[in-house]
Amino acid sequence: MRRASSPARLTVVGAGAWGTVLAILLARNGHSVKLWVRREELADSIRRNRENVARLPGIALPAEIDISTELETATGESDATFVAVPSKVLPEISARFGDVPAIVSCSKGLARPGLTRLSEVIGRIHPSSQTAVLSGPNLASEIAAGLPAAAVAASVDGKLAERVQGWLQSPAFRVYTSPDPTGVEVGGSLKNVIALAAGMSDGLGLGDNAKASIVTRGLVELVRVGVELGARRETLYGLAGLGDLIATCSSPGSRNHMAGVRITAGATAEELDADGLTAEGVPTVRAAYEFAAERNLELPITAEVYRVVFERKDPRRALDDLMSRAKRSEW
Repeated sequence: MRRASSPARLTVVGAGAWGTVLAILLARNGHSVKLWVRREELADSIRRNRENVARLPGIALPAEIDISTELETATGESDATFVAVPSKVLPEISARFGDVPAIVSCSKGLARPGLTRLSEVIGRIHPSSQTAVLSGPNLASEIAAGLPAAAVAASVDGKLAERVQGWLQSPAFRVYTSPDPTGVEVGGSLKNVIALAAGMSDGLGLGDNAKASIVTRGLVELVRVGVELGARRETLYGLAGLGDLIATCSSPGSRNHMAGVRITAGATAEELDADGLTAEGVPTVRAAYEFAAERNLELPITAEVYRVVFERKDPRRALDDLMSRAKRSEW
């Protein structure tokens, strides 16, 4: 693998908004980048327009980005592969990679059974590859527009985390390293569940006080699950936990916040999926709800979001049940 300070051959798997932004960041830093696109018609459109009109309109792609639909070749020729696909297709897609020295999971989700981290899924498929994760308060449209943002690159291999940091860091995109991939992945995934709740709150017009309460009590649930899985508590209070939680819960452009708003208007999980609104909080809340039941963890917001999404409980009744829980201390 090449040194972070020298140009590298890098592949980004997934041409959604986040995958496209990652490819742009890497190319702007002087690296040779392949962006793998699943659908040939989308690949042709991106090649022709030098723009991902479907997912990131108005943002030009640097010439250094090569659009590819050949997954095994694109990954097999790279120094590292960044994976930015929905969690539900990640196992199937990653199984088709070529011989990859290093894989960076940029997807935010947790798999069943238990709360299996996506980097663990990747590691089981590619046991000889080094793995890292990238997460943080990273709304793709803002980063593409050049607005300042920060993220965390985490790996048990500190040198790999530093390479990821070097490949991506720029004046407008600051990357920190961490030895705690568990905390970074748990924070980046479970915040989507709380963002669904925040979206529901906004959809019901409950105001900023209610949303602030959801965010702060949701943070308690993130920390509770993270510590149970072996994460460092301080990681959950950092960029990949609290930072991402704030951004996702407060931004109307957040997919999970948007999904929560639509659920209060009667949309089902199936309808959201059919409309192309990939809200990772939906599968994650099921996994978290089952995990909490198995471990006897108290996750009241998670439980109510699960009941609204999968049992069609009325969101206002869910709020009433949260507010009428037995009195207790904050901690």
